[in-house]
Amino acid sequence: MTIFSKIIAGEIPSYKIYEDEKTYAFLDIFPKAHGHVLVVPKIEVDKVYDLSDEDYEALFATVKKLMKHMDEVLGTRIFVKIIGTDVPHAHVHLIPQTDEYVSGKTYEFPESEMIEWMEKLKLA
Repeated sequence: MTIFSKIIAGEIPSYKIYEDEKTYAFLDIFPKAHGHVLVVPKIEVDKVYDLSDEDYEALFATVKKLMKHMDEVLGTRIFVKIIGTDVPHAHVHLIPQTDEYVSGKTYEFPESEMIEWMEKLKLA
């Protein structure tokens, strides 16, 4: 069971932004910028291209929905990244394009800021 599966199962806490039947989105705890979100399918599959068509379409429908929401809330473009090497569970990074973003740099924000960003980006 991957760390993402444990987050989805509620075994590990997360800063949840969105959840539906097939996907789960939450703030990255080692973000590249404030508002860095991870979108994962609930089914544990290592690589994005190994998802069934139905799960792939659900993942990217959530990505699109969240990108639009984040753009509206933050007023900035959103980077979309599929890296696929850090956790063996398919996932997509959504990173606000701000001056804070520097390739290769990560942050550790205090819990109060993570909660603030979770509330700001939460999509019902």
